[in-house]
Amino acid sequence: MRLKLATWNVNSVRLRLKGLARLAAEASPDVICLQETKVTDEAFPLHACRELGYPHILIRGQKSYNGVAILSRLALEEGEARRWCGRADSRHLIARLDPGIELHNFYVPSGGDVPDPKLNEKFAHKLDFLAEMTACFEKRPAKRLILVGDLNVAPLETDVWSHKQLLKVVSHTPVEVEALARLARSQGWIDVVRRFIPPEEKLFSWWSYRARNWETSDRGRRLDHIWVTPALEDALSGACVLKPARGWDTPSDHVPVIATLEV
Repeated sequence: MRLKLATWNVNSVRLRLKGLARLAAEASPDVICLQETKVTDEAFPLHACRELGYPHILIRGQKSYNGVAILSRLALEEGEARRWCGRADSRHLIARLDPGIELHNFYVPSGGDVPDPKLNEKFAHKLDFLAEMTACFEKRPAKRLILVGDLNVAPLETDVWSHKQLLKVVSHTPVEVEALARLARSQGWIDVVRRFIPPEEKLFSWWSYRARNWETSDRGRRLDHIWVTPALEDALSGACVLKPARGWDTPSDHVPVIATLEV
């Protein structure tokens, strides 16, 4: 079975419905994982998403903040709920798909502006969140797992527009990169996009709204990821970052990342 999976931080699902429709029409993913939906479960646009061809929908949201969702053409079974760092802040969903795949959709805290956990509670929360994820997956049995989402860390030098200038900027600091590396080691996770796009190549999935012309300046970061465990390595058949989506009408500051597996 072919499984095409997209992950996208939509920065408000209700503002991005036209973009969702375009993603569904042009890329035709079987499963779309969303982050930063910014809407309560009661107000989530279920009908609009189902009309796009995604009858199976899992949501965990809150008003104007955070929120994750999984839209699927395939039957889904929701996994257990979890409170990360003791907070009910709607940053994680688990879904189970046939044949025996467990899908994790994460929205990792951004971490604020000051990369010092003693001075910045948001940065401390981000590091604690990544550490808790690592501890959780270290204890989880090795099997067919997929982890996607806005992990809010650009790990490689080529995942940012300037490694030197961003070393002290939240999302690319050495402490965050190492925290993400520990998470990657927890299951021997495979960075799917970098399996198909060489690590030497500059690659971004986020461009700030502050840029006067995001495409000309191209000061991006690769914050959005798709990982699989080694049990799914042989199933990988392709991956891409949908950069043109940053230029769509009313765009998110993130673009979809897509992977294809033959499962």
